[in-house]
Amino acid sequence: MTALLEIEDLRVTFNTRYGEVTALDSVSMHVNEGETLGVVGESGCGKSITALSTMGLIPMPPGRIAGGAIRLNGEDLTKVSDSRMRSLRGGDIAMIFQEPMTSLNPVFTVGDQIAEAIMLHQKVSRDQALKDAIALLDRVGIPSPDKRALDYPHQLSGGMRQRVMIAMAVSCRPKVLIADEPTTALDVTVQAQIFDLLNEIQRDYGSAIILITHDMGAISEMADRVAVMYAGRVIEDATADQVLDSPQHPYARGLISCIPALGKGAQQDRLAEIPGVVPPLHMLGAGCSFKERCSLTNARCGSEKPQLINHGAHPVACHAAEEGRA
Repeated sequence: MTALLEIEDLRVTFNTRYGEVTALDSVSMHVNEGETLGVVGESGCGKSITALSTMGLIPMPPGRIAGGAIRLNGEDLTKVSDSRMRSLRGGDIAMIFQEPMTSLNPVFTVGDQIAEAIMLHQKVSRDQALKDAIALLDRVGIPSPDKRALDYPHQLSGGMRQRVMIAMAVSCRPKVLIADEPTTALDVTVQAQIFDLLNEIQRDYGSAIILITHDMGAISEMADRVAVMYAGRVIEDATADQVLDSPQHPYARGLISCIPALGKGAQQDRLAEIPGVVPPLHMLGAGCSFKERCSLTNARCGSEKPQLINHGAHPVACHAAEEGRA
């Protein structure tokens, strides 16, 4: 199957006070039509930078795409003009941002903001765009959409603001929808509603979804495939079932073990944890970036960077997996 969106060997750097720092190191992943790709990892691992790079929203400078390609239907987004990227962004590819209050304009009504997105990509009048905006608010489950369209962002609850963001993102039926932590700070009931809504939109529009999250529960609920990221690299790439049932990388295994166990016979004295923290990108050094937190580290791990290659059921970047020690 031909990938709808393909990221190949993407390398992104930033100029910092420590010099040029590599934020993404040869990141590769893809998503097919109608498929949901989960991208997981701790804060600072490169998930959002991958999404922003794909959307053409990396500030340059200080950021720079130093290598690789991002292909949407075969068109390399790293080489298109700014005007071409603006026409694709919101039309063919759209993004639901993590915090609606920082993405919605506080001085315009939510109806006007959705209508603006519609008019930008479709040849319709303002009156028609407002009607379409109200229909979209109804589509995403906002009650009394004609009245809510006249509200400003601060007048809506967190769950409603996230629904407005989804309505805006799907207003032009994008081929690829990137959802960056779409349920952050929402209670579990609203989270479930948002996931149900995304599934429903995917069924209706056939969109590919990239779900960026640190929540493995969300992955089990939504994802078909999973890319596990750590310190700016993809370290495991597999189906959701493979990652959840038989993770090969020690970091992925640690993420799974941190999920609280429920049910009969699943009592735990305390929650599992991965020791240490993600190292600063300017202090990664040689070898595997996970070596300081890994119980399977040997001399090779300290000197040689593992490559994402197939050591069995699926690709994993780990010397222990390659040597059968994982």
